[in-house]
Amino acid sequence: MSIPTIDQSRRYIRQTIFAPIGKGGQDQISAATVAVVGLGALGSGLADLLARAGVGTLRLIDRDFVEIHNLQRQSLYSEADVRERTPKAIAAAQRLSAVNSRITIEPHVDDLNSGTISRLLDGADLIVDGTDNFETRYLLNDYAVANGRPWIYGGVIGSYGMTMTIRPDVTACLRCVFPEAPPPGTAPTCDTAGVIGPAVQMVSAIESAEALKYLVGAVDKLNDGLFAIDLWNLSTDRVPTGGPRPGCPCCGERQFDFMNAPPTDRETVLCGQDSVQVRLSKPVKLDLDQLAKRLANAGDVTQSKFLLRFTDRATEHELTIFPDGRAIVRGTTDGDEARRIYATFVGN
Repeated sequence: MSIPTIDQSRRYIRQTIFAPIGKGGQDQISAATVAVVGLGALGSGLADLLARAGVGTLRLIDRDFVEIHNLQRQSLYSEADVRERTPKAIAAAQRLSAVNSRITIEPHVDDLNSGTISRLLDGADLIVDGTDNFETRYLLNDYAVANGRPWIYGGVIGSYGMTMTIRPDVTACLRCVFPEAPPPGTAPTCDTAGVIGPAVQMVSAIESAEALKYLVGAVDKLNDGLFAIDLWNLSTDRVPTGGPRPGCPCCGERQFDFMNAPPTDRETVLCGQDSVQVRLSKPVKLDLDQLAKRLANAGDVTQSKFLLRFTDRATEHELTIFPDGRAIVRGTTDGDEARRIYATFVGN
């Protein structure tokens, strides 16, 4: 029996009869390229809504793979993705291609840092934030201001979330509002405060709506401040942020500290995962087949075309190793220990 062809002509009909978008707005959405940075909880919701809205090209960027604790709030993934240790960018692209085969989806299993940001973001009309740390957000802010590129900040912890739409030279940038990141240990994290799915979905919905407004040119309707919502207590707050601050080190003095910092050997503790990402100063090209053979006598090895997973039988530390030499070391939150484990099994 033949499978009936899907009639695509009415795919966006409920969106185009919404007067602020219309047919012309839909054409603008379909011509746009949007980069979604981070495909965890917020990024999953963002990518799903933007794909369904018909954004012409979605660039999906994430360094991680799917784990069981993701499924509570990360809407694009399944238990099969957990079993197969599928990189989030690949799993998201597969899911969204099944949802909307008419758009272009570009998955990038990569770590966004000062050395990769231009390669990953150049050509995007808009950047939306699905990340979980201030360092990456400040890097996005530097790139956006330096290149005159709009971006939408979002963050969620517990039942509380906030978002801000940033247009360089028009609005305050992230460092105007938050000149410095909170000192380590002073701010709640998903490890200490948790996070609920409805708060994630609320903030991703607001970010996505802001993206659509921008793409259709409805700039007078954009969020002009820092908008915050607490779903558990049903409270909202909106703080006007004004225009660029002259003394801001980024948009005022144009000192792009995060973008200009050279990429170095770095260990990053991953939120809520008892894991550390180990990244090399310069990406390499690992032969995963050869590495798997070398590690086979030391522990348990499983492999796909995207990554290699190794568990040390002696310590039960687990390494997920990517072809560019990057690895996620599970079983520690100590950067020095993670680097030592990496050097033991992969090399310096």
